[in-house]
Amino acid sequence: MNEMLSSGIELMLIGMGMVYAFLAMLIVAINVMSQLVRRYFPEIPAKFSDQPVVAGNDKAVIAAITAAVHQYRKKHKHG
Repeated sequence: MNEMLSSGIELMLIGMGMVYAFLAMLIVAINVMSQLVRRYFPEIPAKFSDQPVVAGNDKAVIAAITAAVHQYRKKHKHG
């Protein structure tokens, strides 16, 4: 019985060691790939225009949307 217990503990330690080694290699691989991506594919800064984008204040857009909704309701009357 003592021999089976020591064999089980040995197997457990080998298995946990392999899992730990795999996770360590995975972390190293992810860090290396991250550095490679940053080096060869740098992030391009977004170019902003001088004029801010204002949503909903353009009267022509509001008029076009209103006309489209009116035309849709006129075409698809229920009743």
